[in-house]
Amino acid sequence: MTHDIVIRGGLVVDGTGRAAFPGDVAIDGDRISAVGHVDGAGRREIDAGGHAVSPGFIDLHTHLDAQVGWDPDCTPVSWHGVTTALMGNCGVTFAPCKPADRPLLAAMMETVEDIPREAILGGLPWDWEDYGGYLDSIARLQPGINLCGLVGHSALRFYVMGERAVEEQATPDERARMAQIAGAAVDAGAMGCSLNRFAAHKLPDGRAIPGTFADEGECVDIARAVARRGALMQAVGAEFSLLRALADAGGSRVLFSYGVGPDGTLAAQRRRDLEALCQGRDVTAVAQVRSSGFVFGLQSAMPIATRADGWRQLKRMSLDQRLAVLADPQRRQALVAEAQRDGFPQLLGAGIERVFYMGDGATPDYAAGQERQLLAMAAAAGEHWAQTFLRLSLETQGRALFTLRMFNPDMEALAHLIGSPNVLPGLGDAGAHVSQVMDAGWASFVLAHWVRARGLYSLEEGVRRLTSAPAAVLGLADRGRLAVGQRADINVFDPDRVGEQQPRMVHDFPGGAARYIQRATGYRATLVNGRFNLLDGELTGERAGRVLRHRVGA
Repeated sequence: MTHDIVIRGGLVVDGTGRAAFPGDVAIDGDRISAVGHVDGAGRREIDAGGHAVSPGFIDLHTHLDAQVGWDPDCTPVSWHGVTTALMGNCGVTFAPCKPADRPLLAAMMETVEDIPREAILGGLPWDWEDYGGYLDSIARLQPGINLCGLVGHSALRFYVMGERAVEEQATPDERARMAQIAGAAVDAGAMGCSLNRFAAHKLPDGRAIPGTFADEGECVDIARAVARRGALMQAVGAEFSLLRALADAGGSRVLFSYGVGPDGTLAAQRRRDLEALCQGRDVTAVAQVRSSGFVFGLQSAMPIATRADGWRQLKRMSLDQRLAVLADPQRRQALVAEAQRDGFPQLLGAGIERVFYMGDGATPDYAAGQERQLLAMAAAAGEHWAQTFLRLSLETQGRALFTLRMFNPDMEALAHLIGSPNVLPGLGDAGAHVSQVMDAGWASFVLAHWVRARGLYSLEEGVRRLTSAPAAVLGLADRGRLAVGQRADINVFDPDRVGEQQPRMVHDFPGGAARYIQRATGYRATLVNGRFNLLDGELTGERAGRVLRHRVGA
């Protein structure tokens, strides 16, 4: 028998968590047709010797809602083995949307997720009003990976309540209308509804986004409509009392964002609280896989001496101009003096003591110890931290990057948390905060750090948490496993080499807006729906992704 494709002689890691085994995988059309020993030849064959063969990775937390409009390849996640991504998290979506509200929703996405509003307004077709129409529009873009979405509570509120959505409570009729529209969105293919209870997420005028302080009963009404259709409620910044209400009174499956917080000593208690919440409920947490918050260097934004003239001027310059300034000892010393006077800002409670050097080499050091803390490096060199920052920036011609560990600063505490069976790794925020952070390579980090370097997960368990476990959260019965009849979303990667390359700043968003990108290492191939999306680290242009829609009753 001849198959369309045979992946030959790899280590099959089937996504279920069971022991890996040597074997082949055959593909016909968009489905897997054989797993194990395949006698028949393939019209196209891939030698997977020395490589693992796994299902494609599923990213549960992205904001690719806008980026897909001008980057249907969905980079960087498509470089890191992701074959399916969930959009519409955190309550902020572009549907439902009345035509007059388009600028408002774009501005809200900009302030919450750091996606330029001009890019949003100019880069999307805006040829929809309801959520089903949005999904239809995305499908016409022919994305390179599979995309699915949640309808956002903030958008629902604007659609139903107008300006009153920001600060007022909904009437009973408005609550019923929101629940009805949320249900209709699920009927049209939304995977569920997302909520945002994080008070730090603001509108351009400084007010909290709609829904942040909405009555709990409003959220439960929506959850009931979603649960009747077997769909999902996602939440960020929600108290456990609300999560319990969504699962118990609302009857819904629940996915929410979680972490260890600024004090790692509380990690054990946070895990116990989480597991008590999840006991007997269909509730899953998703957590970042490393310390994160803000990545900066000479090539990007610099949260340093924000009131000082010299630094403000530096920030308005190109990288070449910045390097020219640093090459002048007097001007460099003037910048140091300003930093000594004004200091480093506190961002969500994190300051200079949480700044770590990621390096300038081929691979970023996300898990560096105290020896890479900027203050410790400065002390060892007998310098002020600003001197060390500027010296390394000049020596590396601007390639040096630093990370401000605002979230999950204690990696040991994080290991304890993400070891829980109720926590899935992820929260890469792909498509959002594009000039501030780069966590879209989270899946590669899981395999490189938590599997290979630390052994927190076995290879089989690490792959399970990247594939069949998130597929179950989304209700995707035909993806996430290597088995006959499953959709052929597949990765071929080298477990000994897989990892992330150093992020770098580019200006490829509409209007030349800046973003970080990050390539991967160790990926031989990624297939989406039986077609090669990536070969030897390069996208093929096949773009065989689909919009995946929730099926009521499935």
